[in-house]
Amino acid sequence: MVREPASPVKDQNYDLIHALQMSLQHIWQLENYIADADARGDTELATWFRKMQENNRKAGEQGKKMLLERLQEEMS
Repeated sequence: MVREPASPVKDQNYDLIHALQMSLQHIWQLENYIADADARGDTELATWFRKMQENNRKAGEQGKKMLLERLQEEMS
């Protein structure tokens, strides 16, 4: 397994921001997968993609809340 080099960014919120961005991007990307599965009539796959999308939506909301709280702490 190839390991990526450590990030040069040492900000305490970098990993949180990056993971949040990935979750939100997956929500958008899964829309395409859902549409493809629906177009093929593959309801099982479309349902599975929708569940994944909902999990990413929940993770995104949790991440946004966590980031907001951390940034507010830093500002006070």
